[in-house]
Amino acid sequence: MSKSAVDQMTGCAALELASKGVRVNSVNPGVIVTELHSRAGMSDEDYAKFLEHAKETHPLGRVGDAEEVAQAIAYLASSSASFITGEHLHVNGGWHAAGPR
Repeated sequence: MSKSAVDQMTGCAALELASKGVRVNSVNPGVIVTELHSRAGMSDEDYAKFLEHAKETHPLGRVGDAEEVAQAIAYLASSSASFITGEHLHVNGGWHAAGPR
């Protein structure tokens, strides 16, 4: 629900701010290796199991890393994306196309 809300907000803000030359895009990551789960209390063993399962649910057969998300953000912030606004860039190994598994 919260991710859908961010997508909707992205589109609305993009339309609202386009006339001012402001571009608004979002990056929607899949499972990315970070410290989020361990900081939330997940054990190392459970996290390893989670990552293995995620490899099966992402069509590319692996999870992502923070650098891949950072590169997507850098691209959208760059002049190379100057004609892109209201876009939701999925950085999730194809998970969005396959849906939940």
